[in-house]
Amino acid sequence: MLTQMYALALTASKQAYSPYSHFKVGVCLETTSGQLFSGCNIENVSYSLTLCAESVAIAAMIIAGEQAIQRLVIVSSGIDFCSPCGACRQRLLEFATDTMEIHLFNPAGDCRKHLLSDLLPYSFSKKDLAI
Repeated sequence: MLTQMYALALTASKQAYSPYSHFKVGVCLETTSGQLFSGCNIENVSYSLTLCAESVAIAAMIIAGEQAIQRLVIVSSGIDFCSPCGACRQRLLEFATDTMEIHLFNPAGDCRKHLLSDLLPYSFSKKDLAI
């Protein structure tokens, strides 16, 4: 499954709209039901309006009726591994399983595996709300 996810993330990265930074990012997420959703970054001249690839994939997942992410693959056009930004780490946490894996690939195809909990320790989540 990881090979397929890597291929989908790489394909998505090639569709990125990044005329300002020229930094292309592609992701593929896997839900607990095994469905795959990919996304790419979509820049805006007003940088704060830029959509990260993770946000695009999460939106596609939600539209399809899914709400639980078990695995994520990230590739980029950068020279090294690209991890999710802080805002995307929080977005991912909203839908992550307790053991969600994040696989970061560099341009050479090398992979580093992390748990979301390692990248976002002491997080604030829905578990913290008394609802």
